[in-house]
Amino acid sequence: MTVERADGGGSGERREALGTIARATLDELRHTWSLLDPEPQHEFVRPPEAGMVMVRGRIGGGGAPFNLGEATVTRAVARLKSGAVGYATVLGRDLRRAGFAALLDAAWQTEAHRDLVEADLLGPVRARLAASSELTARRTAATKVAFFTLVRGEDEP
Repeated sequence: MTVERADGGGSGERREALGTIARATLDELRHTWSLLDPEPQHEFVRPPEAGMVMVRGRIGGGGAPFNLGEATVTRAVARLKSGAVGYATVLGRDLRRAGFAALLDAAWQTEAHRDLVEADLLGPVRARLAASSELTARRTAATKVAFFTLVRGEDEP
């Protein structure tokens, strides 16, 4: 049995792929999994389970940390027959989404399926996220208020 590198060739690259997979919708994940031919044999090392995490924040990004509140997350760990192990943690309580995300993380780590996962899942999700971010930036820019100060004659020395 050959096991692929756990980091998929680079830890930064794997981190970015994991983040993108976690932001994919259930339909996007399910569609990509259905395209894997043959479908990889797999088992769940840790079946999808929902839980809570404490969200911490900082005022202004640099102040003292404080507990903002709790968020529901779902996590899963899957192993393909090839030995690749995939991890997923997604916001919310969607067990199926977390399961598919873990499976596709594992598939992304294998040479046989990496290109398909990149082309069919990661590329479109990145494009969707970029378009959403651009739309938010345009809407925010439209609310920008420009302040200016007028100097009145009697205020001059």
